[in-house]
Parts: sequence; structure tokens; C-alpha cells
Amino acid sequence: MAKKKNKQFIVVGLGRFGTAIAETLCQDGYEVLGVDKRMDVVEGLRDVLTHTVQMDAMDRDALSALGIPDFDVAFVTMGSDIRASGTIVMSLKELGCKRVLAKAQDEFHGRMLEKLGADQVLFPERDMGRRMAHNLVSGDIIDFLELSSEYSMAEIRPRPEWLGKSLMELAMRSKLGINVVAIRTGDVLNAMPLPDTVLREDDVLLVVVKDETLAKMNRR
Repeated sequence: MAKKKNKQFIVVGLGRFGTAIAETLCQDGYEVLGVDKRMDVVEGLRDVLTHTVQMDAMDRDALSALGIPDFDVAFVTMGSDIRASGTIVMSLKELGCKRVLAKAQDEFHGRMLEKLGADQVLFPERDMGRRMAHNLVSGDIIDFLELSSEYSMAEIRPRPEWLGKSLMELAMRSKLGINVVAIRTGDVLNAMPLPDTVLREDDVLLVVVKDETLAKMNRR
């Protein structure tokens, strides 16, 4: 088992999305408390997560008994139950949780969660749809992750006209609005590419770009 790290997480709602988050954090060595009101779900994850609790998280007193200020991050993942997710987000913030991330089913739900105190709103279905669309329509974009309403991080293949040229020659940031963060060649990752790094056909670039730049790349 991986050595436990100091940061502690609580995941409220152990559906597919919540379970995936909780399991991944545990595999990475973090302390994770999983909370769900369904006993069968909690029992099924008892040997997978660090701790599990069967309870209705809308019960503020029960939630308070978990020692919420001790947790660094809380995930609220029952996106289909608007009332429950809003109530739990508000309670977590009022009880002293440092950071609350909440799943929303649509933009209206997301705005409501923000007003109730969510530090970040997650739209997994929407974002996955965007990722799939980008991947299907573009040969250059391998994968991407939305960072904000304006910027994304993407893995892209170098264009033919970039091959054999250095990052300094291409001046990608000033000319194209593409900020190269890292370059992967097979299993080798260059996490700090220098200006004289020359691009090759089998390179994959990890870049930060504006969404409008991604859209232009898709239209090529």
C-alpha cells in the first residue's frame, strides 16, 4: 500500500464519479473518507477507501461529528440531487472545510452551488463531451483539460511545419498563443524544455492555450 500523505479528503456521494475520485486519491496515497447514505455502497468500499461512513450528509449535526475542519478538500458529487448538494456544500463551508468542490448537472445548478460557497464547480459530463468532441474532430489535439472559462491544457501533435525547428525559432507563445509546458517523446518527459529544444515528429506537446486557439486548431 502506498505511503499515506498528509492531505485529507472527504468525498460525499459515492456514485460512479465520487467513487472514481475517492479510489484515485487513495491509490495516490491520500487519506480519504467516503460518505454515502446507502449502506450497500459504503460496505462495498470499506476495504478500498481509508475510511467510510454511512450517513445522510444533509444532517448537519452528523456531518459536524466527522471533524470537517480537519479535511483539506471536500468533494460533493451527488449532482442529480440539487437540494442535497446545495445543502451539503453550504454546511461544509460553514463547518470550516478549507476547500469544497461540487458536481453540477447544469449551469444553473453550478451558479447556485457557487452562491452557496463552493470553491470550484465540476461539470464532468459537459467536460467529457467537450474532450470527446475535440478528439474526434482534430488530428492535432490528442487530449485536453479545461482549466477555466478561457484556458485549457492540451496534448497536441506538432504540425508538419514545426518539425526540425526549435521553440525559439517558432516563438509559439508570441505568434500562436501556445505556451509549451512540457514535451513527451515516447516514455521520456521533458518537463522543462529549453528554447533550443527542436521538435520531432514523434513528440507530444503539453501546452496551455486559450479556448479560441483550440477552436482555430480544430478548424484547420
